[in-house]
Amino acid sequence: MNEHLPQAGDRSARGKAVYATRGNSHYDVLSALMAVVVVISGIGAAKGVTIGFVITDAAFFLFPLAYILGDIITELYGPRAARRAILTSFALNVFAVVCYAVIIWLPGFDDDYGVAKQGALELAIGPVWQIVLASLCGFLAGQSLNSFIVSRMKRRTGEPGIVARLLMSSGTGELVDTIIFCTIAAPVLGITTFGQWLNYTAFGFLYKVIVQYAAIPVTAYVIARLKKAEPSYQEALTRIA
Repeated sequence: MNEHLPQAGDRSARGKAVYATRGNSHYDVLSALMAVVVVISGIGAAKGVTIGFVITDAAFFLFPLAYILGDIITELYGPRAARRAILTSFALNVFAVVCYAVIIWLPGFDDDYGVAKQGALELAIGPVWQIVLASLCGFLAGQSLNSFIVSRMKRRTGEPGIVARLLMSSGTGELVDTIIFCTIAAPVLGITTFGQWLNYTAFGFLYKVIVQYAAIPVTAYVIARLKKAEPSYQEALTRIA
């Protein structure tokens, strides 16, 4: 069937604009949002923050969104698509760290402002690679577990039980992620004692889980709307009806 279609380089295709179809999927937007959240979190997490007696980092308010997006992607597009989004975010975070290193390495202006700017960049993004290592290890393990739980529970129950899936996956994935991340990132932030680590880890886990649990009604609503707006999902429902 395709043998009669014009191929790239064929004379019959010259003078004609040809494009690949993007499809009707929302997957590309959700994946892009996840990658942006992960990369920005890698920068923000390099700054230690104290709020009263609580020890945390400057990305604490942002990272739960990555798990919410992971839940949405897994519920709509399945574990294979979720793994693709997770690995893409992973790769782009690594790419960002390489870019930070090149930015710091490039020779800057030697006037007072240039020297001050170079020092500020080194302080701001210089240690980010260690934070990214912590983020990558935690994110890869936690998100993979999160996606596995959502997909496995959905395989057993079908469409019903979305709230239970979100509750179970969020708590388990965030626990694994937080322990791994905080253990690796703690020395970079100046956390040296077990008590500080426990404070940092406990707050990070509780905050992330509370945010995700509080967002479950909104997450479930968004998932329901996207399911109705996604033609391929409606086609799949029709096939099993």
